[in-house]
Amino acid sequence: MVATGTLLTFAVAALASLFMAWAIGAGSSGSTPFAAAVGANAISVMRAGFVVGLLGFAGAVLQGANVTEAVGTQLIGGVSLTATAAIVGLLTAAILVAIGVFTGYPIATAFTVTGAVVGVGLALGGDPAWAKYRQIATLWVLTPFVGGGVAYATARLLRSPSVPERYAIAVLGGLVGALVATIEFAALGPAGEQGSIAGTLAADLPAGASAVTLGCALLVAAVLYRGLVTDPEATQRRFLLALGGLVAFSAGGSQVGLAIGPLVPLLDDFAIPLPAVLAGGGFGLLLGSWTGAPRMIKALAQDYSSLGPRRSIAALIPSFAIAQAAVAFGIPVSFNEIVVSAIIGSGYAAGGSGVSRQKMLYTVLAWLGSLLLALTLGYGAFTVIDAVVA
Repeated sequence: MVATGTLLTFAVAALASLFMAWAIGAGSSGSTPFAAAVGANAISVMRAGFVVGLLGFAGAVLQGANVTEAVGTQLIGGVSLTATAAIVGLLTAAILVAIGVFTGYPIATAFTVTGAVVGVGLALGGDPAWAKYRQIATLWVLTPFVGGGVAYATARLLRSPSVPERYAIAVLGGLVGALVATIEFAALGPAGEQGSIAGTLAADLPAGASAVTLGCALLVAAVLYRGLVTDPEATQRRFLLALGGLVAFSAGGSQVGLAIGPLVPLLDDFAIPLPAVLAGGGFGLLLGSWTGAPRMIKALAQDYSSLGPRRSIAALIPSFAIAQAAVAFGIPVSFNEIVVSAIIGSGYAAGGSGVSRQKMLYTVLAWLGSLLLALTLGYGAFTVIDAVVA
């Protein structure tokens, strides 16, 4: 029998987690996936916010376990987060993200949540998880260069007069199809495990998973090529929207862990299964996307770079790939960092036209400041509260 006080404390922690999920849905996962598509006039701002909410919910349920467990158990060593620590960490991060949403600057959610969780964990007397920090820092540092670089190269390829556009887009679409075939989903694996589309289909076919992956790539490339021959403008727009949908799904799988990860150490005491908590976090993301994302979508689509369909496609392909890599390895990553870097990289492919350097500088400073501020506030707030309660 769980004591009433303990139950109430967990309820407060759950509400803080829901608030965090709303802030993420309104900011990071809700705004960035379709920002490029909105910038290219492929979809309206309000419709983008609606669709990204549904796809983010699906991603949270089907792919959210890896990052959730990493945030909840791997950021600090020697101790488990208490309900009070989870409340302090979540509220600290959520308030900072919400400030970013209402001021129009995309605060990096992964930076704030990671900083806040590490801060309260250290205040609890935990040990720094240096190996995990190195892994996280490597991805965070490489993301702007890899994402921006790939976006730049892709945009240059699509602009090249020596490569027909229908061939270039068809090949890029094939690569995306191959990646979709190999990523893992909770619904396709046995109980407690995940499985890929290629692996699931290969189990019932004489061909192996590699052959199925190749088949998926060729199918997507062929469909795109045919569409680009008959109606290139409409096909580009549909491809761009499909990429935005994939990024939105990936955002849900990654970002839900930032909202509900701090609750993981508390679940055993209440016999709550992780899938149920993932669904709750996904619902919070959906609410945030529907109610708060349009403001940030506009900021990203119009303030960072003047985007056309080609540069938008170039921005979303590396964003999708990096997001799925982060989900697979269980690394908390900021979608603002991923997509903003890719948008800027694709913008520079056209000589930097429309890229706001001042906005870039402010954004980078906001990312770094949010990490340090969240860590400091999380540590200080929990230390004060713990001293008062004790």
